[in-house]
Amino acid sequence: MNKPDVSKIYGKIQYVKAFPDYKVEVVKAFEDLAVQEVSAFPNSPGKWQVVTAFPDYKIQLVNAFGDFKIRYVSTFPGPK
Repeated sequence: MNKPDVSKIYGKIQYVKAFPDYKVEVVKAFEDLAVQEVSAFPNSPGKWQVVTAFPDYKIQLVNAFGDFKIRYVSTFPGPK
């Protein structure tokens, strides 16, 4: 399976345990997308606002074989 275009994955994100839009592996290096969790204005690639309802995307965190890899950052979010 081809990797999704991670530059389009931003906005309201809900973490789920089943039926995700994407399975994501959290890594410390060599990520596909640097993610900054924000409380408002998740309006650019890599900015995720965590919600419990009405998400733009549902994400399941996995230990291996995710659709793409992310790393949490406090600055400079976006695709790598």
